[in-house]
Amino acid sequence: MPRYNDPERPLRAQPGARRSEGIRLSDRQRLNWLRLIRSENVGPVTFRDLVSHFGSAGDALQMLPELMRRGGGNRPIRVATIEDAEREMEQIEKIGARFVGMGEPDYPPYLRHYEASPPLVAIKGNASVFHAPPVAIVGARNSSAVGNRFTHRLVRELGAAGYAIVSGLARGIDAAAHEASLETGTIAVLAGGLDKPYPPENMHLYNAIPEKGGVLISEMPMGWEPRARDFPRRNRIIAGISLGLVVIEAADRSGSLISARLAGEMGRLLFAVPGSPLDPRSAGTNRLLKNGAILVTEANDIVEALAPLISGAAQGELPLSLSDNVLDDEAAASPMPLLGETDRERIIEALSPVPTDPDLLIRHTGLHPSQVFLVLLELDLAGRITRHSGGAVSLLPV
Repeated sequence: MPRYNDPERPLRAQPGARRSEGIRLSDRQRLNWLRLIRSENVGPVTFRDLVSHFGSAGDALQMLPELMRRGGGNRPIRVATIEDAEREMEQIEKIGARFVGMGEPDYPPYLRHYEASPPLVAIKGNASVFHAPPVAIVGARNSSAVGNRFTHRLVRELGAAGYAIVSGLARGIDAAAHEASLETGTIAVLAGGLDKPYPPENMHLYNAIPEKGGVLISEMPMGWEPRARDFPRRNRIIAGISLGLVVIEAADRSGSLISARLAGEMGRLLFAVPGSPLDPRSAGTNRLLKNGAILVTEANDIVEALAPLISGAAQGELPLSLSDNVLDDEAAASPMPLLGETDRERIIEALSPVPTDPDLLIRHTGLHPSQVFLVLLELDLAGRITRHSGGAVSLLPV
């Protein structure tokens, strides 16, 4: 019998409890969330649409094979089994970590307000760090001695002002940022599984961060070795967790510029430290400044710019997370008019290799929004569309 056999209902806060205390997933719900996000072709946006449409992760899991068939898939979809999920749960527990769902109290609060936030993350350490004002620090892996020195000074000043530091546990600027914030609060986002830190020379930081009151976080499965394409995924979490992102030393084609672009798309404040025009490591940061990034020469430049955002968050001005609805009440599936085969064909014909907003598809076809989103789910699970930032979708060539 599975270990997690309680009803699939979230554990609610007691009546009269503060909203910030949140709603907790039940063990059964957490297991089904893990199974769903580990199933083939289910990413964060697809996960959210599935649960919103079918009412629960358990019901969505049962529908995956049928949805893939309707979308034109020509083989069975791989659905994560209960045994697979329980095994990963046990592996997480063995290293002293746990899974947290979006909408739960220990989920990074600013990450929830991003359309592609991971529904489930593995964390190890002190989750209260997520609730300090978070600032991301990223930069060159082959950082200069001056760059590291400035990073240490900046981070210590931010830590003294009550800020948590977010970075990616990489060589160079990332490592300097974590080292300088060990005593004041640091968040390390991993590109691989929580048990696969990279690079090996930063194992001392990997071990020290949870011991010193910081936290490690990853969305990837346990045992997952980080690959080149996983680092941009990690970068989106770094940007999403933070109120603002600071770039210190970045060449023209640096991965730090990917983080900067993602931060801009999410509406985060973007900061850059100027550098010598003769140093290639400053080409990217100097270009960010030309394009409107906030110039940083001291911590107060960041503190002053973020102060209005922190004040607004304290007064509850952040938008309601879509995940609140997912966690709040997994009761009934969304009502929808019957979907005929000709309706499905109209939606597919309206798609193209050009990214298209679903609202445009709804207006073009005249169909009910839930019908359009259901067909997009089918096509997504069959591997026939690509999702883009802002919710746009494009049809993949056959």
